[in-house]
Amino acid sequence: MNFEVLPSLLAADYGRLGSEILKVESSGADAVHLDIMDAHFVPNLSFGPDVVALAKREAPGLFRSVHLMLSRPDLYIARFIEAGADSVQIHVEADCDIWQALTAIRAYGVRSGLVLRPQTAVAALKPYLHLCDEVLFMTVNPGYGGQSFMSEVLPKIKELRTLTDGAGRRDFDIMVDGGINYETGAQCAAQGANLFVAGSFLFKQSDMAGAVAELRERCAAASGL
Repeated sequence: MNFEVLPSLLAADYGRLGSEILKVESSGADAVHLDIMDAHFVPNLSFGPDVVALAKREAPGLFRSVHLMLSRPDLYIARFIEAGADSVQIHVEADCDIWQALTAIRAYGVRSGLVLRPQTAVAALKPYLHLCDEVLFMTVNPGYGGQSFMSEVLPKIKELRTLTDGAGRRDFDIMVDGGINYETGAQCAAQGANLFVAGSFLFKQSDMAGAVAELRERCAAASGL
């Protein structure tokens, strides 16, 4: 199992996004994570496709993980993929046909993901697991960075790791996002998570590269694998 760290651009300095993207790339992170918010599905407004395109232009070799916190993500899938998204995640709670949206993402040849709010039961995922390359558990209420980690999500991570999709597959990646640091990342890894999004924690470090490496190492060690 791969253990990967994805700094979230939501915590970057918006006045110098280009250099912040290059900072992520030089840190040795596995990807840059871009949170797209519409001020409707969540109470905040963030980036559009142009920022994904900027990430592709500034650091073309850096994987771009795009999380659509939108009421109608299905209307924007094509635009974000055309801008350079390498993976697209949508919420299971979104107001669209989840099956069709995931199928559309996969038709473009990029990774597909499904996201759960902290309050959503794992059972909501079950009809769609065979269409997912990854599942993202929000460990804070989505909308703003810098929130405290919600430990009540930990049993859900463990529950999902024991499930299989309809074809018996259990190799999908489990991502966590929200309040992730050395301690909370390790807690998630112990329950079965292997992809770790961290925003405020990583961007405030004087040595992001060292923090990325240590977070990855601590999470791998905590997993017991």
